[in-house]
Amino acid sequence: MNNQLTYSDEEIALRIDESNLNHHLWNNNGTWWIHYTVYPTPVTVERIRRSLKTKILEEARNRRDKILNSLLIQASQLAA
Repeated sequence: MNNQLTYSDEEIALRIDESNLNHHLWNNNGTWWIHYTVYPTPVTVERIRRSLKTKILEEARNRRDKILNSLLIQASQLAA
């Protein structure tokens, strides 16, 4: 799935690989992090990286899903 979201004046790129349960996740010395990309202007890119503050993969997936769902909801509200 490939979702391009408009968030305020930013564009958020969420490319979701449904075959990879750990998309947008990486493990940094035992702690899980989320990463995604926003485009504040048409010519600049900003990579967002946030600690999920957990060492448990299932918990990291749940926190990632909440963050990505929140971004989708915010973008849909701005588009309305």
